[in-house]
Amino acid sequence: MKKLSALLSLLVCCLCGFAQRQIPILCYHQIRDFKVKDSRTDKQYIIPPAAFKAQMKMLADSGYQTVLPDGLLSGKLLPAKPIMLTFDDTNADQFKNGLPVLESYGFKGVFFIITGKIGTHPWFMNAAQIKQLSAEGHVIGCHTQSHTDFRHLKPVEFEPQIAASKKNLEDITGNVVDYFAFPFGYWNSKGLPELKKIGFKAAFQLDAPRDKTYPNLTMRRIIASGLWTSRDLFRNIKSGFTGR
Repeated sequence: MKKLSALLSLLVCCLCGFAQRQIPILCYHQIRDFKVKDSRTDKQYIIPPAAFKAQMKMLADSGYQTVLPDGLLSGKLLPAKPIMLTFDDTNADQFKNGLPVLESYGFKGVFFIITGKIGTHPWFMNAAQIKQLSAEGHVIGCHTQSHTDFRHLKPVEFEPQIAASKKNLEDITGNVVDYFAFPFGYWNSKGLPELKKIGFKAAFQLDAPRDKTYPNLTMRRIIASGLWTSRDLFRNIKSGFTGR
């Protein structure tokens, strides 16, 4: 019995440690060339296609391999240098300019979709493109119906903004949608149990410390700035995911 108790204690410790584990996770938005009107702040969220290609090449040349949320949460052995690539906001240039680059390196990504924007303008992905991403092994996640700040959601808004949005994406892809990204990266602890009730396995923020009770619902990411060189990105990957 003592041996069994010791083994159970070790297992609990391992699982708790795994729940807190944080691999590097990058966040991208628009993948297009800068325009004259783009401010310096805008350029933090826009990466020119050539720079995106250079960053992906750097990751591949440095030995990074992409992992998806299921692989991270499963507890299975990860590659020696895992990294997760996430894409927010339903931008069509992610499909047009980003997808071919990912394919060239055998990379897979997680695409967080604002369902209210699907097919509403050429700037945004349509349902067929989203379905194709899912069919090709990328992960489709929920980013609310209208990009509403999670901190300001009223209880009655969780159904239309999140639960219904999740169901919409499941109808498009034919797959269960298990993952959520907070608009603007903002979250509050009181809403996390609601995400769990809706059925999400993990949720992704930006750079705040993770919630101690729900670490997998506050996974950290860094925005891969369009102003960074590949060397800048490498340095931020190394410094941004240690001890937090």
